[in-house]
Formats: sequence, C-alpha cells, structure tokens
Amino acid sequence: MRNRTKMLVLLGLAIISVALYVFYQLNGNYHYAFPRRLVKVSAMALTGVAIAYSTVVFQTITHNRILTPSVMGLDALYMMVQTIIFFLFGSVSIFVLNAYVNFLTATAAMILFAMIFYRLLFKEGKRPIYFLLLVGMIVGTFLGSVTTFMQVLIDPNEFLNLQSKMFASFNNVNTNLVWLAGIVILLTFIYGWRHMRQLDVMSLGRDTAINLGVPYDKLVQRMLIISSILIAVSTALVGPITFFGLIVANLSYQYFKTYKHSILIVGSCLMSVVALVGGQFVVERIFSFTTTLSVIINFIGGVYFIYLLLKESRSAA
Repeated sequence: MRNRTKMLVLLGLAIISVALYVFYQLNGNYHYAFPRRLVKVSAMALTGVAIAYSTVVFQTITHNRILTPSVMGLDALYMMVQTIIFFLFGSVSIFVLNAYVNFLTATAAMILFAMIFYRLLFKEGKRPIYFLLLVGMIVGTFLGSVTTFMQVLIDPNEFLNLQSKMFASFNNVNTNLVWLAGIVILLTFIYGWRHMRQLDVMSLGRDTAINLGVPYDKLVQRMLIISSILIAVSTALVGPITFFGLIVANLSYQYFKTYKHSILIVGSCLMSVVALVGGQFVVERIFSFTTTLSVIINFIGGVYFIYLLLKESRSAA
C-alpha cells in the first residue's frame, strides 16, 4: 500500500472517530450538547497533534525512538509550577481560578526553562545530545523531589484541589483554552514545517547533516524549544501524559516506513486523533466511565515500551 493511500485511510478513521463522538446519541440536542462535544473534540485533537509532533521531532534530534520530551523534565516542571502556585497563593487565587492566567504562567515557565536550559548547555561549545538528556533527567528528578516536598507541606484541602492538575484527564478538558492553544500550536506548526527537509537530513546523523550544509546545533536548539512549547500546551490542556507520544510516533514509523518527516508527523498526528477521540468515545459510551483513557494509554504504552526495549536489545545482540 502506498503512503498516500495509508494517509487517506488514517484520515478516514480520524473523520469517523470525530463523527462518532460528536453525533452518536446526540438526539437532536444541537443547542447544548453539540457545541460542547465539538469543543472537547477540538481540545483532544490539539493535544494529540502537539504530543505527536513534539515526540517525532524530539526522537529525530536524539536519534532514539524510545525517548520522549518528558525525559527533559518538562512534566516535572509543570507539576512544580502548579504546586508552587497552590503553595504560595492557594486554590482561590487568580492563578488557579483564571484558566488563561494559569495556562500562560505554566507555559511561560516551561518555555523560559527550556530556553535557559538549552542556552547554558550549548554555550560552552558543542556538547553531545546525550549530555543534554542526562542533565535533563537529573533536573527532572530534582524538580520531582522538590515538588513532592512542597506537597507534603501544603494544606490538605489545597492538596485535594491540586490533585486535579496532577493526572491527565480527558473527561475534564480545559475547554476555555482551546482557541488559545490552537493558535499557539498552529503558529508552531507553520514555523516548524519550514525545517522538515532539514530534519530528514538530520536523521542521517550529525556529521552527515553538517557536511550536507545543515546548521545542526542551531536547528537542534530551535526544535527543542518547539517541543517544549508543544508539550507545555498539551500538558496545560489535559495534564501530563507519559507514554502517548511514544506509542503514536513508533506506530507511525512502522506504518509508513519512510524517512520523510512531512509524512511521519502528519501520520502520527492523525493516529493521535484516532486514538484520543476514538478512545474517549469507547470510554464514555461503552465502558460508561468505569475507567479513564489516561489509564488505558499508560497501560498500553508501558507494555509497548517494554516491547521496544526487548526489540532493540535483540537487534543490538
């Protein structure tokens, strides 16, 4: 099957998933249920696109298909920012009650962290990308420890309110942020799309990319900042999701079997829409909310992660 045909199949599945979620058992309730379902579907689609795009770009930069941007500590930073807000200002402050202020605060903190982090590490010269990953994992662990320490000290009532920020939830998507998040993701997507061919060359390795005229270090910094922005937006919408990017990115590699990022990224974005919207439809209409989509994603992602580790170890042996 050609890649164009495969893409059309994915597009068809995405349309079917969206149509099922929006119109199934609508019962003519076009004034109340229809606009709410439409906004919720948009939020899930934006989240899926942001996670898929950032993961494919991040894996190309690191030349590793089992890593995701969360390894840089961005999820831990998001939780620390939310914990600091609850710790210092409480759950009735404007930083919590106003969704836009909360979103902009968390996003600005994550982008600022990424820019300072990458600038400091690249300032001293050309460091290998694995040094960046190692420092990112250490910083992520440190941020997680600081967050846990603050959560122990926080008021129990405030901690109960904070728990809604700690876990991914597709049942309570922050629909107020959909349009703002959509604009940010669209601008990021347009900017990043200009570098698709350079990413194709970058996947050949650092030395080859430099010899072919790709500004490797500058491109790595730009792509890492793009990944940070997208992860910040998706996390602010639904909360931290650990394994979802790993699943859709690797499925896209196996499904399309191409090096072209324009195909891989669009394909992984469509898979994300099918998985999130279709999965939420199953959770709501078939399982009747007896479980959550984030639990299913983490379970499948964990098993898939182990499969990838075993596969890589066998190929290396």
